[in-house]
Amino acid sequence: MRPSLPEVLRSAASVGRFPGPGTTKIDRVVIIDDYSVARGGATALAVLSAKLFRGLDIPVTYICGDDAANAELVALGVLMVGLNSRDLLSAERAKAFVTGIHNGAAVRMVANWIAANDTANTVYHVHGWHQILSPAIFRPLMPVARRCVVHAHDFFTACPNGAFFDYRAQEVCLRRPLGGGCIATACDKRSYSHKLWRVARGSNILRRLKDQADFGRIILLHEKMASFLVGAGYRPERLTTIRNPVAPLSIKRIEAEANEEFVFIGRLDEEKGIEDAVAATRKAGVRLCVIGDGPLMPLVAASGDHVRAVGWQSHTEIGPTIRKARALLMPSRYPEPFGLVAIEAARSGLPVIMSRSAFLAEEMQRAGMAIACDTADESAFADTLTRFGQMPRHEVRAMSERAFLKSPDLASTHEEWRDALLSEYHSLISTNAVPELTDGVAIQGVLS
Repeated sequence: MRPSLPEVLRSAASVGRFPGPGTTKIDRVVIIDDYSVARGGATALAVLSAKLFRGLDIPVTYICGDDAANAELVALGVLMVGLNSRDLLSAERAKAFVTGIHNGAAVRMVANWIAANDTANTVYHVHGWHQILSPAIFRPLMPVARRCVVHAHDFFTACPNGAFFDYRAQEVCLRRPLGGGCIATACDKRSYSHKLWRVARGSNILRRLKDQADFGRIILLHEKMASFLVGAGYRPERLTTIRNPVAPLSIKRIEAEANEEFVFIGRLDEEKGIEDAVAATRKAGVRLCVIGDGPLMPLVAASGDHVRAVGWQSHTEIGPTIRKARALLMPSRYPEPFGLVAIEAARSGLPVIMSRSAFLAEEMQRAGMAIACDTADESAFADTLTRFGQMPRHEVRAMSERAFLKSPDLASTHEEWRDALLSEYHSLISTNAVPELTDGVAIQGVLS
């Protein structure tokens, strides 16, 4: 019988948190991300990991592309190193074109830190790089690659547009990344010239991560991500799945059976399917509450009386807002690697209506806490909403209770996630230890 996810994580946790006599002690964890303050899921997890490691008194350095102004991390004793730069969307176009592929300042920042501070038992964990730091940061990390973990929060480790999705054809893309078919296909949401820029950047990522150095681990959010990365040329043995930690949006079960309004939570981008949610709820004649912000906010705000757009809210603010919800909608158009909000909602007692392409869809539907459908088909999506809106009260309550009770098995707790990461770190420094760097090695290998 296959062990449950929590059982697997607890097994890993025993190694990570309580290293045995022969286990090498971690000197420091170096966390690398574009931002120091959460603006999305990747940064939120990067910051969370720093807090959790400090809770075990593990030294942490946080290297980021912004101004490193996270007072909470500083108060916990995290050493902050920032580039004091802005993301690509805020930069002048020509500068963004160059730095998005190769940010020389980020390279020097990381290289200098390694030259001055690295030890054989220092572990590096990269969360996000495509908004400020650029793929170039993998170059200074090459001398310590065997002690480096790369977190695949999306598909940028393999796919040029980070989604394995053809935005022009509106379909999942199964072409080999950076193969002839990939390069020739105008799949970018902006233009083909922007696609070619993404190809240049993607080739930089794959060259560093896959071809030039043996980076220790690529951490996936869901087991189904593996086939996409293997198809891009990554060796299966380098891939490890650690599902995201999830905290409920509401501690008490939301009485979904008493509510009528549907809710969408997330970034208001094309790939998240917010336009599909707006269209389907209009066709079904039901109300939609939209929590989030993004480029499509003007469209959402002007969608009509059936839509209530409340903007971005913090995790604690969302709980009271969704107490009037009947179900969460997650109509992602691309293969959603995890769908954190779906589990957060389910753990609060909200049933989920989601795209069949989401990796969690099959599991959640099988557990009786979700309905998967073709959310890109307006009529099919609307029919599903109509049927769910008319579902007898006791059936909705049963779905809500199953979601509330069973959803923890699909993710990890904060502590399980932390300890699973530590287990990977211990494995790397125990089996892949490399000699300590000298200043000469770092400078020669990176800056020359």
